[in-house]
Amino acid sequence: MTHISSLLRGGALRASAFIPVLILAAAVPAQAQIQPATNSLPMAVPVTRALPDPADVPYPGTIAVDIDATDLATGVYRVTETIPVEPGAKQLALLLPEWIPGHHSRSGLPAELVGVHFSAAGKDLPWHRDPVDIYAYVVDLPAGTQSVTAQLIHTSPLHQEPGDRVTVTREIVNLEWDKMTLYPAGHYVRQIRVKPSVTFPEGFTAFTALDGKTVSANRNAWDTTDYETLVDSPIFAGKHARRIPIGEGIAIDAVADREELLAIKPENLETYRNLVKEADAAFGARHFDHYDFLLALTDRLSGVGLEHHRSNESTYVPKAWTDWAATDWDRNVVPHEYSHSWDGKFRRPAQLWTPDYRQPMIDNLLWVYEGQTQFWGLVLAARSGVQSRAMVLAELATYAGTFSATAGREWRSVEDTTADPIFASRRPKPYPSMSRGEDYYTEGALVWLEADQIIRDGTAGARGIDDFAHAFYGMRNGDWGVLPYTRADVVATLNAIFPYDWSAFLKTRIESPGQPVPMGGIERGGYHLVWKEEPNPYDQGRMGEAKTLGLGYSLGVTLDREGKVLSTLWGSPAFKAGIVPGVQIFAVNDLAYDADTIKAALTAAKAADAKPIALLVKRDGRFDTVTIAYHGGLRYPWLERDAAAKGPTGLDRLLAPHRAPATR
Repeated sequence: MTHISSLLRGGALRASAFIPVLILAAAVPAQAQIQPATNSLPMAVPVTRALPDPADVPYPGTIAVDIDATDLATGVYRVTETIPVEPGAKQLALLLPEWIPGHHSRSGLPAELVGVHFSAAGKDLPWHRDPVDIYAYVVDLPAGTQSVTAQLIHTSPLHQEPGDRVTVTREIVNLEWDKMTLYPAGHYVRQIRVKPSVTFPEGFTAFTALDGKTVSANRNAWDTTDYETLVDSPIFAGKHARRIPIGEGIAIDAVADREELLAIKPENLETYRNLVKEADAAFGARHFDHYDFLLALTDRLSGVGLEHHRSNESTYVPKAWTDWAATDWDRNVVPHEYSHSWDGKFRRPAQLWTPDYRQPMIDNLLWVYEGQTQFWGLVLAARSGVQSRAMVLAELATYAGTFSATAGREWRSVEDTTADPIFASRRPKPYPSMSRGEDYYTEGALVWLEADQIIRDGTAGARGIDDFAHAFYGMRNGDWGVLPYTRADVVATLNAIFPYDWSAFLKTRIESPGQPVPMGGIERGGYHLVWKEEPNPYDQGRMGEAKTLGLGYSLGVTLDREGKVLSTLWGSPAFKAGIVPGVQIFAVNDLAYDADTIKAALTAAKAADAKPIALLVKRDGRFDTVTIAYHGGLRYPWLERDAAAKGPTGLDRLLAPHRAPATR
């Protein structure tokens, strides 16, 4: 009846036309209308995985990968792979990487891989997608097949949408091998040999951590390597490019939207050399034979901050080098990703290392992998000068201030947020302060700050988190393999540095919901959280770049330039008044909306006799006037040094330079 009703509602069928249908229904034999005694109950069909599990044995032969990355107009990569076939094989199962290291989730994108064809000896071969492992392309092989040629097209998104990354502009190419190459199932990826080459647009210079680069015309080729190393060695290539050595075997490889953006003053460049020295001092060993900071100064390419063993992919706002002071807030990504060479690449949670890219990753120790790296990114930034000490203190203030207004901390632990990249996939959430997000980064950093201050207090300043870093990351200098760890390893190393009930400490801070904001590191470190009417420099920088107004700590909203609500804090005055994402504010106390008007209204509402703030808002095409009785004024978090502190505090000592000669 549903379809008939739909037609009637749409005016396509008059009521009189319904009569023949009723007559026909009445003509159906009575026995056909009798309901069975029981409903049909299906039985489950067993689901079996046809693809073999990976074995730690070599794949026979070497795969040739050749990519044409010259099409800047459409942003497509054309890929040709030549894959040797095991003798006598009837099928070849090829996998697109699914669980990518550093993504912490099932993030491979087969939807962006199109025009897939396979051939052997010049003849097309039939293939099908495995019905269980949908990242697998299964190719039928004629008898005697020695190799298969795969022809693929990877389509980079052309504009930024949630979950998408633009990797091609007219000036920059950011090639990530996992997005556009296939590998044979049944082998550890370290056992698959690959010979890579890429053709770039004329005039482009390419940078990567791959070894043995040779260039012929626009074609770049590298030595044969294993597939694990290939995936871990992305490329930045650009029309405007510059390579700057900053340490023994270490260089910044920068590309930019425009040539003038690559200029950097000598004293600012020196901070990156300091970063290398500070990391050597902190970790006590290097876990790479050479290292490339792949850096793009751009607002055209999608932002990225991704760790690799011998490189990192990072983006800055375009003027991060040429307008050094104003972009201080943006430069933390580089020390963060550099720290990952030790924490996350060499030392890695045991269940985050996988033999191939099909096996799911278990994220429950990301509060170490990312939380401690977030901590070290801040510390090394301050010690080196890549960011100012004032900016790092502002970032810590923002972390603490944010968690003081995060309702979701009541029900969700830090450890539980480590599952967020898997089930939320970094998509926008209606109320992130209640749902929480990947807070293992920033709350994890506050917990590690507290651990440092506990050690300092307990050893009268003789030891700190640097001693943990030496013990946990500083062994086996030059080893750029993977040394897995467990929670028990973390606790044992902490206890070796300073005996304490670290297991209980982590259970409370990391694994238990409903805990107070972890302020111990800040307060033991000689600082305290205060609230001011002006944004701290970190919040100010981010708001300026995004062209937003953050009123989250006061009214409870973040607004765009036109007054549209981008986010609303759960339980805030705005939330209680129904000022939710999507609502647009047109007037404040009968004055047309702009940022200065609403800030002035919040300040005026602090007066003892102030009336509620009146907002003219539009939602779903309807205008309403909403009144909010908020009298707290503008509020932004800052850290202030304890007035009674004499000499450097524990946090001061943590952020002070620790430079040492480079480890060789």
